[in-house]
Amino acid sequence: MDPIKNPFSPGAGSPPPELVGRGPALEQARILLGRIKQKRSEKSMLLTGLRGVGKTVLLNEIERLAKSEGYRTIFIEAHENIALGPLIVPYLRTLLFDLDRMVGLSAKVKRGLAVLRSFVSALTLTVGDVTFGIGIEPEKGSADSGDLEIDLPNLFTAIGEAAEDRKCAVAFLIDEIQYFSQKELGALIVAMHKVQQRQLPLLLLGAGLPSLPGLAGEAKSYAERLFSFPDIGALSQEDAAIALKEPALAAGVVFDDEALQEIFRLTKGYPYFIQEWGCQAWNLAVDSPITLQLVQEATAQVIPRLDQNFFRVRFNRLTPSEKIFLRAMAELGSGPYRPGDIADLLNIKATSMSPTRAKLIKKGMIYSPAYGDLAFTVPLFDQFMIRAMPDLNRQA
Repeated sequence: MDPIKNPFSPGAGSPPPELVGRGPALEQARILLGRIKQKRSEKSMLLTGLRGVGKTVLLNEIERLAKSEGYRTIFIEAHENIALGPLIVPYLRTLLFDLDRMVGLSAKVKRGLAVLRSFVSALTLTVGDVTFGIGIEPEKGSADSGDLEIDLPNLFTAIGEAAEDRKCAVAFLIDEIQYFSQKELGALIVAMHKVQQRQLPLLLLGAGLPSLPGLAGEAKSYAERLFSFPDIGALSQEDAAIALKEPALAAGVVFDDEALQEIFRLTKGYPYFIQEWGCQAWNLAVDSPITLQLVQEATAQVIPRLDQNFFRVRFNRLTPSEKIFLRAMAELGSGPYRPGDIADLLNIKATSMSPTRAKLIKKGMIYSPAYGDLAFTVPLFDQFMIRAMPDLNRQA
């Protein structure tokens, strides 16, 4: 069938043709957006889930909802090697200048820019790196201590007051939020606490790996009282079938039930993989229906594509010792895994693995689903590791 008309869209953050199974999270976001606009208290949201479940897609959809409600939005992707302060400054500057362009003069917005300039002056960035315009001088004593946990709350408060003065609301959307350090995450939590106490029209919507609730709790013990942590998991078999059937049906194509069952078995309901199998099955099909045999033929193309485009990019960031650690996990099955079992398999002491384990957690490759357990953050990565390193005792 015509690949140009292929309705399926595998890709990082690519919106699927049919967003299914995410109704509860979207409804929670809708209520949050509505309550904050009305100056009513509500927990901000931090979405959690494994790679490939569609957290970024969902965050993008929530941003669309926010904009439709009149919110000014800032969408940021956190990075391992970029600190929170320098990352957000350009976005906050743009936001404040946007507020300043609204009708009428605003001392609150001017103050927001002054506080932002003070914040920049305390960073390793120089003020000259960011242009603020004529007449915008730093506000001495505001957000310029150099302590992020003091400065960020002051900055967020100034921005919230500027938005309130302009009778609008601001939504911060931060993807991959687990990459922030404990200090940065703690400062973000304190800032949102201060904003919520003053009932300012500013909220945070984030997304991260399943380790995020634990990281937030370690950063500030009261984080669970400020945020909700909706778990974004794999789709049910029914929702997975809808994600395939509805887009295809709109183009006059149907899936056999056996084909749908096989795709669910192979993908375990993870949306990214569903899109890959749907895409390749469509491209191989000559006409409708898409059959079980066609899905089996598509699998021979999907696996190498996933290995090269989804798994390998993560594998290539690993050191030799990290690869061996993950390969040992894969040898033990689908998980979760006990560190002692991994150590026994590698014939080493469990304590000697601690540095490698810590690095893998920091890289977002593994997490602890329960005390003493480990698991992959990337679905089906155990199967990939066996393909990439058929022999546990040899480096790929």
